[in-house]
Amino acid sequence: MEKRKFFKGKNVVVTGAAGVLCSCFAKEFARQECNVSLLGRTYSKVKALEDELTSQGYSAFAAECDVTDTESVKKAKKAVNEKFGRCDILVNGAGGNHPNGNTSKDIFEPGDIENKDVTSFFDLDPKNFDFVFKLNLTGTVIPTQIFLEDMLNNPGANILNISSMSAYSPMTRVSAYSAAKAGVSNITQWLGVHFAKEGIRVNAVAPGFFLTEQNKNLMKNPDGSFTERARKVIYKTPMDRFGEPEELLGGMLWLCNSDEAKFVTGITVPIDGGFTAYSGV
Repeated sequence: MEKRKFFKGKNVVVTGAAGVLCSCFAKEFARQECNVSLLGRTYSKVKALEDELTSQGYSAFAAECDVTDTESVKKAKKAVNEKFGRCDILVNGAGGNHPNGNTSKDIFEPGDIENKDVTSFFDLDPKNFDFVFKLNLTGTVIPTQIFLEDMLNNPGANILNISSMSAYSPMTRVSAYSAAKAGVSNITQWLGVHFAKEGIRVNAVAPGFFLTEQNKNLMKNPDGSFTERARKVIYKTPMDRFGEPEELLGGMLWLCNSDEAKFVTGITVPIDGGFTAYSGV
């Protein structure tokens, strides 16, 4: 990607930085000459990414962080501030699903409740709903509360959240995840309005379908072939394929660039190969 002068020297914080998509984001911010703080629950994973980036001459710093724990995020912020100073751009990338928050079938059918081989809606444990909501929605709110303090009186500071195709139209089976990501899109709008007069922009991207650690068991069979669900995704995607992580970077850089997108706030941009535009017929 072409380098933008806006990003040079900016301090960027990426939560969930070890994931397939957010590690790609972090690498591009580093290439744009930002100081990139890599936050994640598993320190060894974000530390490995730090080592990769610093070995290439980039400015990166890893910190352990559980985005659902206020004290953990405060501790990470303290470490980030000591290393690089105040946060200019926050990417709320931490998120995911819990398999026990999914039904095993797309549509409920008579006999599902009695069938021990089927996980129906009635079998879902509210604790797993809570887990998914905390990870995706609360895990967006807490880092925003804590790092946004650095953005007050900080021209150009902004936040990027990560939504989902499920926020537009809930996908079958993943009820908790779909509802949580709808919440992420909604809180993006709320925050965009709430902080508009402070000059702090808040936006989101909604990735289409990419093959990640989170969805690989849903999209691929053990032999590497596509599952029926994956084939449905491809059918509904006019570009007739899964996306590549690098194809999110243009949207990310535009939304986070307060020179280019200075009048843009409270929106969620789908980057989906036409998935949301296609009715299926």
